[in-house]
Amino acid sequence: VQLQASGGGSVQAGESLRLSCAASGSIFGINDMGWYRQLPGKQRELVASITFAGISTYADSVKDRFTISRDNAGPTVDLQMNRLKPEDTGVYYCYAHWLGDDFWGQGTQVTVSS
Repeated sequence: VQLQASGGGSVQAGESLRLSCAASGSIFGINDMGWYRQLPGKQRELVASITFAGISTYADSVKDRFTISRDNAGPTVDLQMNRLKPEDTGVYYCYAHWLGDDFWGQGTQVTVSS
């Protein structure tokens, strides 16, 4: 499984960004997909995940601001990030869970200035 992430960038607080991630290769059987992030000086943390059936979960810090969506035809997984805060600044990684292993895309930088 290969994952290609896109989106990210630099915005002002309160603005929005959309991250997208496309899977390729051995994609049959991919279950969970989602996004992690690594904030400066902190460990990588789960931001949001979504199952094949469309059940999503979110970190408390992003609930009501971020929305994860998925297209199983791709498959692709998107993360719509609204009302961004400076504390959302970090590197965001998409992932896919396939046959017991986790696969990762390259990180994409999100920078939110106040």
